[in-house]
Amino acid sequence: MKDITQILDFMVEIEKLKGVLRKSRPVGLSRYENAGEHSWHVCLSDLLLHNYAEEDVDINRVIRMLLIHDLGEIDAGDKIIYASETVEQKGKEWHGVKRIFNLLPDNLGAQYVALWEEFEAGVTADAKFAKAIDRIPPLLHNLNDDGHGWKIHNIPKEKVLALNGERISAASPEIWAAVESKLQQGISEGILK
Repeated sequence: MKDITQILDFMVEIEKLKGVLRKSRPVGLSRYENAGEHSWHVCLSDLLLHNYAEEDVDINRVIRMLLIHDLGEIDAGDKIIYASETVEQKGKEWHGVKRIFNLLPDNLGAQYVALWEEFEAGVTADAKFAKAIDRIPPLLHNLNDDGHGWKIHNIPKEKVLALNGERISAASPEIWAAVESKLQQGISEGILK
């Protein structure tokens, strides 16, 4: 009974992810996406794109990574990717992840902390693919919102192409080729400058 109660308390705590606003807007909407919506979107994206991974990936592990990868933002908040890769931000996220997963029964919580750390390291095939998939929806949001997030945060095309090209092509050159084509079209249309 204690384990179930701990899981139920965890389930209530992670509801807070729905209150973490991201820096991009869902296609066709004027409001900002929340991190819970993003987690759903990247998981569905993985289901559709995992066959294009450069290396064999375990889709169940990738989906688990994508479901938990932003939980640290409940405490740390969300930052645009081009400003979030700092030691300070990652430290805040790690402490948040530890706090949240400590709500779970010991063995279960430790397993998910290890999975989150694997995602963050981005070394295994599963983690590389999860990190690549995590990048795609924000790009599509911006391309379909006249570059809203890029313009507000003054993100130049060079940064968008470099960071996303490195991350996505490492997991799937084929997916990167398709995404890059869309980005190049956005550049030619003046959406990304």
